[in-house]
Amino acid sequence: MAVDPTFTGAGDIASCVSSGDERTARLLDRIPGPIFTVGDNAYTSEEVDKPFTECYDKSWGRHRSRTHPVPGNHEYEDGDINSYFDYFGRAAGERGKGYYSYDLGKWHIIALNSMLDASPDSPQGQWLANDLASHQTRCTLAYYHHPRFSSGPHALRESAVDLWNTLFHAGVDVVVNGHDHIYERFGPMTDGGDRDNENGMREFVVGTGGDSHYDIENVAAHSEVRSDDTYGVLSLTLHPAGYDWRFVPVSERYFSDAGTGSCH
Repeated sequence: MAVDPTFTGAGDIASCVSSGDERTARLLDRIPGPIFTVGDNAYTSEEVDKPFTECYDKSWGRHRSRTHPVPGNHEYEDGDINSYFDYFGRAAGERGKGYYSYDLGKWHIIALNSMLDASPDSPQGQWLANDLASHQTRCTLAYYHHPRFSSGPHALRESAVDLWNTLFHAGVDVVVNGHDHIYERFGPMTDGGDRDNENGMREFVVGTGGDSHYDIENVAAHSEVRSDDTYGVLSLTLHPAGYDWRFVPVSERYFSDAGTGSCH
């Protein structure tokens, strides 16, 4: 009997000045199945100029063969984005683009690059529309770095709005992001941010991969659960008509979260 796949990951991961990434990597050691990253996978510092080989490779790097990454702002801001494509190779998608899709069990999975233009007329926007039109699966998940909604401190990025709107109108079920170094789960929402339990998309913010934590000061509308003090990973079990989620903390003493959702 086939086992429904598990899809696990986080963003904002590897820093050589933090032990958080080593701790979350040990969680991955005991969780089978494909892994995702939602950007800011490795950080430079005054002491580190090759963060993927010096930091990421020593923690999450041992799971590289089963990892499906997307880039974040630090992959672009901290130096040469080519080092990201060099490190992950074909798993990162076409060089210079960084967006791609694949199937996992009965689900269609879309990896996107929120550092690039995602407006409907952009190359990524047109690719996304075509990909969604050609994959009419019941259940679809998309992941990229910048969240459309968050209780974290970062400002909203235009590409996050464009991606959310396109995904919502195509009936996507789940969106996973990073960028804000918190964990947050939202109720299903529309393109305008209204609660919609029947047709809305559920967003998870999982910037808990190990670099650092941000304080939550203002709680966003329809935020159901949030934590700003726990490293961990989000593990999704993808069923043919729904999904289970579980936030796995680095220690049982810390915050955790779990639940079940249905596809449209």
